[in-house]
Amino acid sequence: MEHIEFEPNYSTIEMPGKCLKCLAEREYGFCLRELLRGREDKETQERFEVVVSFLKSPELLRLRDESEKYLAEGKKVKFIIHLGEGDPKYELKVS
Repeated sequence: MEHIEFEPNYSTIEMPGKCLKCLAEREYGFCLRELLRGREDKETQERFEVVVSFLKSPELLRLRDESEKYLAEGKKVKFIIHLGEGDPKYELKVS
């Protein structure tokens, strides 16, 4: 696993949106359920640890606010957590 991607979206009348924090919490829940079911492979454990770290990170609030600003402007946002040696790197792509 080299990265984790989240694509937050803005709420509309027709469709409820998901903020960056909500998507990370959903991923946290998914990984936790997998681990509790006994799926203890390295990728699931690493993914879980990275998501927990991101949810505790002081960067979360800033990145969520920034992504919400772009979504309000009608832009598409993709958030990527790059994994590798050392701490994960966060990237916000806007199109």
